[in-house]
Amino acid sequence: MSFKEGFYWGGATAANQCEGAWNEDGRGPAETDMLTAGSNHSPRMLTYQMPDGTTGAIPRTGGKLPEGAKLAVLDGYYYPNHDGIDFYHHYKEDIALMAEMGFTMFRMSISWSRIFPRGDEIEPNQKGIEFYRNVFKELKKYNIEPLVTLHHFDTPLYLEENYDGWNNRKTIEFFDRYAKVCFEEYKGLVKYWLTFNEINNTVMFLELFGDKATKEGYQRAYQQLHYQFIASAHAVKMAHAIDPDYHVGCMICGITFYPGTSDPKDILLNRHAWEKNIFYCGDVQSKGKYPTFAKRLWKEQDVQLDITKQDEQDLMEGCVDFYTFSYYMSTVVTTHAIEDKVGGNFSMGAKNPYLKYSDWGWAFDPEGLKYYLEMIYDRYEKPLMVVENGLGAVDKVEEDGSIHDDYRIEYMRDHIKEMGNAIDNGVDLIAYTSWGCIDLVSAGTGEMKKRYGMIYVDKDDEGNGTFERRKKDSFEWYKKVIQSNGKII
Repeated sequence: MSFKEGFYWGGATAANQCEGAWNEDGRGPAETDMLTAGSNHSPRMLTYQMPDGTTGAIPRTGGKLPEGAKLAVLDGYYYPNHDGIDFYHHYKEDIALMAEMGFTMFRMSISWSRIFPRGDEIEPNQKGIEFYRNVFKELKKYNIEPLVTLHHFDTPLYLEENYDGWNNRKTIEFFDRYAKVCFEEYKGLVKYWLTFNEINNTVMFLELFGDKATKEGYQRAYQQLHYQFIASAHAVKMAHAIDPDYHVGCMICGITFYPGTSDPKDILLNRHAWEKNIFYCGDVQSKGKYPTFAKRLWKEQDVQLDITKQDEQDLMEGCVDFYTFSYYMSTVVTTHAIEDKVGGNFSMGAKNPYLKYSDWGWAFDPEGLKYYLEMIYDRYEKPLMVVENGLGAVDKVEEDGSIHDDYRIEYMRDHIKEMGNAIDNGVDLIAYTSWGCIDLVSAGTGEMKKRYGMIYVDKDDEGNGTFERRKKDSFEWYKKVIQSNGKII
């Protein structure tokens, strides 16, 4: 397999799932800090307080806050993101372990509210700036290239509650200020940046949570996306002006869609699924303009967007330099009655009888990754990175402390093999950062038992544990993969 010299190997995390220290050193809250733990069958809850002091909780997906309610941290609830895996205090130890594995790239995110606690301040929080500077210096010490996401589902809560977040054009201005500070402060320490994590989820998840798939829901979602597209374009242009060596990419939740039958209605539905869920965001950020099918999508939901001539110019001038995506599974779409449904964490639709599924309902489909890589590279002809990929599973710690995760090795091996096949077929793939290289809090369920890492963290679903780090079998396996540049898998 032809992984070229200089291919980046590593792992990926997100601040809100691993960092912890949610209210230390001046950091402000984000909505993710108000999320309780859940499970595969019970939702994570958002807790709130009313002006009269009464409290309650609503499901994160499908719930609606009572009028006048404010999100709040309450006694009697467990909030797993508050501590995460305490990367904030363990980052030197964690980076040393990554270096031992041979990482040449580490994908991480900056918590916006650690830099600007409310989001609308003029001056940033210096302690937040210094924390990330120290992390980047530690990575550079081991010759690990940071890949830094500016926005990973963690808009400061103050902006959400006082400005209506990304439904307000003014939030672009606040993001511009935040991005500018990051680009200026970390010049020479960071080369690769991503703007918005899995930006397409804003629309894609509407149908997953059916009560939000209303015309009003689509209006808000498409308008949020537009403002984020503008903010992303501003960031690209700003980054290039501050440092010509900066490279800025988009980040898409990558899912390969298949038609359920050969019925022409299913074939057309599959094409429309790709357009709406994958190409819509990729086209705007990679080509600098809305695709022709956008008019059909807007018309279907009576969407009227606030788009200015300046916006159109900004999009064209702020095309990303490279395209990155997550890939965990494929899915099936059909116009016919579904007999065997997928049921799990952020997954839906018909089960594919030709594929295996994880305990969380995700299809095991390595060839779907190759399909996606070839489809996307043909469309955009920009360098690609797979920046999230991995298997969430329950790991058992043996009496001697060892963790035999052959299932994770099998999953990663088969996906790396298909990446190599895509490269051999002409795809310019330049990096692979497996998701949750160190165990962290699940975004979907808030669990710790759904583990992705090659490094085990001693913490359970109730928050108990020592936070001790321990190597799994996959640690040594991945080390050999990296040392051989993908030749030994």
